[in-house]
Amino acid sequence: MAKLNILEFPDPRLRKVANRVEQFDAALKELIADMVETMYSARGIGLAATQVDIHRRLLVLDVSEEQNQPRVYVNPEIVDESGSETCEEGCLSVPGIYANVKRAEQVTVRAQDADGEVFEERLDGMHAVCLQHEMDHLVGRLFVDYLSPLKRNMLLKKLEKQRRASQQDTADHVVI
Repeated sequence: MAKLNILEFPDPRLRKVANRVEQFDAALKELIADMVETMYSARGIGLAATQVDIHRRLLVLDVSEEQNQPRVYVNPEIVDESGSETCEEGCLSVPGIYANVKRAEQVTVRAQDADGEVFEERLDGMHAVCLQHEMDHLVGRLFVDYLSPLKRNMLLKKLEKQRRASQQDTADHVVI
């Protein structure tokens, strides 16, 4: 397994629309394992292939408290949704930034597993929110797109300031 590089906003590759997964082979299973490792290493609860510059309709998530129940969704599609709720969201591709986003409270998703078997399940709570968030990545959408232009620009400036501070910290330390 290998830890993958996570793209960060405003990288234009995050805006690419993912293609359907057609081959269910060892390479796909290896990619899934790498994505799960990357998600856990980054202390996230979800990761879409788009975020690691692989533009295929694939996402992994684990909303369990123990972080030991990874779920895989290949070619996911929401076939039903109901209710709405607003949750504070963050994103591995927009580190350190959080904002309230309104999403469906419950969703039914149809997807394939790592072997290509089709399944359908009804999700609610954090599981539903996380799935919708990761599916947005597959169509080139980020959670900051749900915000007003003014708030999005403020968050972008905050993110740029954080990056400059991080680069300054690195420059101030001698690495031997």
